[in-house]
Order: sequence, then C-alpha cells, then structure tokens
Amino acid sequence: MVTSPKLLDQVRDKLRVKHYAIRTEQSYVDWIKRYIYFHGKTHPKDLGAQDVEAFLTHLAVAGKVSASTQNQAKSALLFLYREVLEIKLPWLDNVTQAKAPKKLPIVLTVSEVQTVLSRLSGSHLLIASLLYGGGMRLMEAMRLRVKDVEFSRHEIIVREGKGFKDRVTMLPESIAAILRAHLVKVKSLHEEDLAAGLGEVYLPFALDKKYPNAGREWGWQYIFPSKNLSVDPRSGKTRRHHLDEKGVQRAMKQAVRDAGLVKPATPHTLRHSFATHLLQAGYDIRTVQELLGHSDVSTTMIYTHVLNKGGKGVVSPLDR
Repeated sequence: MVTSPKLLDQVRDKLRVKHYAIRTEQSYVDWIKRYIYFHGKTHPKDLGAQDVEAFLTHLAVAGKVSASTQNQAKSALLFLYREVLEIKLPWLDNVTQAKAPKKLPIVLTVSEVQTVLSRLSGSHLLIASLLYGGGMRLMEAMRLRVKDVEFSRHEIIVREGKGFKDRVTMLPESIAAILRAHLVKVKSLHEEDLAAGLGEVYLPFALDKKYPNAGREWGWQYIFPSKNLSVDPRSGKTRRHHLDEKGVQRAMKQAVRDAGLVKPATPHTLRHSFATHLLQAGYDIRTVQELLGHSDVSTTMIYTHVLNKGGKGVVSPLDR
C-alpha cells in the first residue's frame, strides 16, 4: 500500500521544485506548523480563509509581531494553500495588519565608515568593503562565486539577489588587489579539498544533475568559504559552504562599539551608506537604483532625505 507523503514533506518538496532558498523553506515550514498547532492540529485542508485570517490577526494583536514577520507568515500560508493543497482562498481583507513603522535608514558618514572599516580585518574587512563599495546585501556578498567577479571590468555580478534578480555592480579598485590575494588562499584551500576527494559546493537549480562535475570547478567556488566542512541538509553531501553571516554581524557590531559610535549600525547600514553617499556625490538616482537592484525608484527615493540640510533644508531661527 502506497501512502501519500506527510503534509510538511509535500511542502518541502514543492518549495524545492520551485527553487526556494533553504532558509525560506525552514521559515515556511515553521509558520505552517505554528498555524496547524494554533488550530488544535486540524489539517489545513479542513480550514479556510477565516482560519488563516484568525491566525494572522492573532500574530498582530496578541503576538505583536512586526509587519514583515506577519507578511512572511501570510506568504507561507498562501503557498501552502495555493501550491500544495491547490485551494484558492478569497482575498484576505479581514486581517488586522501589523503596522510597519516608517523609519529612515541609518546612515554613517564617510569618516564613520572608514573608522569602522579600520577596525575590521581579514574576510570581515573584505566583505564589509564590498557592502559599502558595491552596495551589496550581506547574503549577496556571502554567496558570491569566483566566476561572478570580473577584475578587468571592475564588475561584480550579483546572482539571484532579492526577487531572484541578477544585477551588475562595481568592484572597488581599492580592494581589487586584496581580493586577488584572498582568492589565492581560497584556491589553495579548494585544491586541498579536491586532494581529499571533496571540493564540491552547492549548485543552484539542480545544475549538479545537468553538470555533475561543475560543483568541483574553481569558478563555482564561494569567494568566502567556511573554514569547516558541513553536511548539506538537503542532499546529505559533505561540502564547504560559505561563511556564516552571523560572524560578520558580530564583527561589525564590535567594530562599531570600538569606534565609539552611538548609531546602531549593522552590515546593512553599509549598503544604506553606499546609496546615500552616491546621491550626495551627485550621481543620478536611476543609476543608484540599478546598482541597488530596486524594482521601483520610489524605494531608492528614501535615501534622498540626506540631500536636505537639517530639517528639510530650513535654517533654524536660532541660527539666524
């Protein structure tokens, strides 16, 4: 007798077929579990739109979650019903929405950025330099492959950025030589792995099936590999993944503290500072939009607040 896969296994399979990231998979499965437990372990096929609304409203009212967290939970449940159970839900217009605070991005001055960078070293310094010098998101830098850097053109191709979009940004000339030297060490590590019968990395979109040997090729290796080998949770293969982003976050936090800054700066602050400083230098907002990978220029417009002086360019009466 053939039994159908358990619901959560079906969710995982569907997510993998659609090439969702493993972190998204873990997050979606967790939200679906919480939804099922919220309704007393009732199977989701026996629940409907009102039950989804009740769960999402509970998150906002009782759980006091952020708007982004509630939206993530909503996306997980919509995926469950639409893609796995193939049930169409009416528009969820009765959900109490968690309010998204309208905050301006935290931005460092040029001198503050340099002070923070001076307190970083090794791979952490190189990664932070790419975030500020190329406007990259932290995970975009962590997932960079050797083949994505074009030294002759001073370009970096950011693969599968937010929204699964590719884009091109600049490779700062000031770190090109440092990056080359770093890659020499990475290649030596890769050769050691190959000699040990390893040296394979994860390939997206099942490319390892189409090109069985590509995962061991130099061009596909991560620019910032982990020091330790690990077992891939999906394939069970022993591979060398990229560095853990938490290490960069901790290093940045310590550097900000050592610099004596009171701003709660994170690695993402370097991306904000990149956009802000380009606009201050007079670059066109459409150019900055493309470098950041924003779909809509209105997203990039948030950085124009820095072009004003003081309170919207108004001179305080105390200074007259």
